Amino acid sequence: GNSPAVPPIIGGVAVGKKTLVAHVCDDETVRSHFASILHLNGDSLLRIIEHGRTMLGSRFLVVVEFVSDVDEEDWTKFYSFVKRMGKGSRVIIISKLQRLARFGTVKPIYLSNLSYEEFWYLFKTLTFGSADPSEHPQLVRIAEEFAKIFQPGGSLVTTNAFANVLRRNLDVQFWLCVLGKTRRVIQKNLSEHGVYPYLLFEQGHPVDITDFALHPLSAVRIANCTNGSNRLTNNAQMKKETVTLVELLVNPNNRPKGEFSLLAWESRIPPYTRFEHFVASSVQGLPEGVNLSGRKKRRVPI
Repeated sequence: GNSPAVPPIIGGVAVGKKTLVAHVCDDETVRSHFASILHLNGDSLLRIIEHGRTMLGSRFLVVVEFVSDVDEEDWTKFYSFVKRMGKGSRVIIISKLQRLARFGTVKPIYLSNLSYEEFWYLFKTLTFGSADPSEHPQLVRIAEEFAKIFQPGGSLVTTNAFANVLRRNLDVQFWLCVLGKTRRVIQKNLSEHGVYPYLLFEQGHPVDITDFALHPLSAVRIANCTNGSNRLTNNAQMKKETVTLVELLVNPNNRPKGEFSLLAWESRIPPYTRFEHFVASSVQGLPEGVNLSGRKKRRVPI
């Protein structure tokens, strides 16, 4: 019978699972091989069956992202539907949960955090862009300090976001200023919670980024507000002004006084994922551990 291959891609938060899949889906030979590429999340696994008739007999690539475990029965229903698609169809599973590897039909691909050497090479390449690092020895030393701070978290979102900020202004004072702020943000969250900001996100706590914003009168905390998608979670947040991380770090006085949406990073490859966070200027009344977006979603580290 027709049993489509299911390769699972398993790895921690923001190590590059979606980036890897996006590169695969963007490849011309891959695109021409399938009638269509579908992106699903685990919660809507069975929704595919509603569109059943139109899909049977054609060759599809189905990418499913799971943020929580899935019921065996649901998976069985889903997979038996996929078996009725055209020969050569494929399903890619993306998750940080090791146990989802059990649904794979081939050995899982485990993505782990980069070693310091790999991470430093990546960060240097992204940060200097077309500039020659050997012409900026002081900046190289500062970039090494950033790499030491970011590598343990292994977040490619953070790496891209900060490289994007630094690359725009190859100025020693500016880099030192951003480095100082970054250290203070990490220190403050460490002393308050005993864990790094990216782990706070993982655990569903807002992260204090007051030191990035230069408005010491009000605490600035951010919570993840999109599921790494192109839309905000609700209409009320839609109306909020969006400020990019670049704008916030280059000119903190420009930030809106009230709540706003912070765009940390927008992927440059399809599906152009936006990593956007909801920012509350002051959250004294907020109970500990409440995600400001109002619902529990995948956390994006900063």
